[in-house]
Amino acid sequence: MNKGYIHVYTGDGKGKTTAALGLALRAAGHGMKTSIIQFMKGFSYGEISAIQNLPVIKVEQFGWPECIRREEVTEMHRERTVKGLDVARLRILSGNYEVVILDEILVAVWFGLVTEQQVLDIMECEPRTCELILTGRKATEQIMRCADLVTEMTCVKHYFDRGVTARRGIEY
Repeated sequence: MNKGYIHVYTGDGKGKTTAALGLALRAAGHGMKTSIIQFMKGFSYGEISAIQNLPVIKVEQFGWPECIRREEVTEMHRERTVKGLDVARLRILSGNYEVVILDEILVAVWFGLVTEQQVLDIMECEPRTCELILTGRKATEQIMRCADLVTEMTCVKHYFDRGVTARRGIEY
């Protein structure tokens, strides 16, 4: 690939991370190296266990084990998220990865863990020969405008609304 494009997977519907992981799996099938950087996630999801044995996919988490709300953000959360963005920049500029996924980075912006401008700066890294995927709810207008592809997942119906909690192997 000579030029990588920027994808944004956003919206309130289920499937943003799932779509990004599907792209990573597809790329792996072609021997393409992928870096998945997860923000706001710090425990072992099923996908982490499944792809640990795929040598072309590297996963790094810059979250924490517990879920937090926006009003619970601390300086430690911000520092950890900024560190993840620094790693993302290195992965993009290294030329060693054909795909770089910033999972839940859009939620990190909404939470105030990083600024919209910090993410826009990552999106403008040059030379960018890798495909860059950003996931999460609440994508800003500017981030969507700067992307090459934007997919909005819309929730039409969800079993969470009937009290079903997250299930192992399906939601995590």
